[in-house]
Amino acid sequence: MFSIGLTGGIGSGKSTVADLFAARGVPLIDTDLIAHRITAPGGVAMPLIASEFGDGFIAADGSLDRAKMRALVFADDTAKARLEGIVHPLIRAETERQRFAAQGAYHIVVVPLLVESGKWASRVSRVLVVDCPLETQIARVMRRNGFTREQVLAIIAKQASREARLAAADDIVLNDETATLDTLAQQVETLHGRYLSLASA
Repeated sequence: MFSIGLTGGIGSGKSTVADLFAARGVPLIDTDLIAHRITAPGGVAMPLIASEFGDGFIAADGSLDRAKMRALVFADDTAKARLEGIVHPLIRAETERQRFAAQGAYHIVVVPLLVESGKWASRVSRVLVVDCPLETQIARVMRRNGFTREQVLAIIAKQASREARLAAADDIVLNDETATLDTLAQQVETLHGRYLSLASA
């Protein structure tokens, strides 16, 4: 089961690159999407979160109050560990289920915090990092999310450094300020060919 772990910092362009692989018929398993599903109304994580943190963290529709939980875990490492203790095993189980069901020569697992987790790198065949300079990253997130520079820097500070991600990378897609959809597609096409060869070796 040949698998690629795709990662990158906030604003690096992970989703765009993942979509380019999907357009080539590569199965995508998105851990962020799984995390959203298990914390949606009726999601398997919700009773456990309510029990651990109280109903104050449950939105009116029965989903996780993301803004409230984000504020808590950002300020409290113990709360972060408690939340991760609930959601990470559930995400891992669903990821494995989807990996075994995936059709095709190889599949991609999108893991935003692959480097930070310390475990994902050993679960995939290769690590693909979507990379961009820090200032490009900051500008993109400010534009996309409406955050201040300080807010973006605070998020980046909680993530692995660019250097740590690049050190963990087997392959890199450069998505800097000069990149276009065409240049990204060319990089993805090259990697797709390489992965097909490796998967069949």
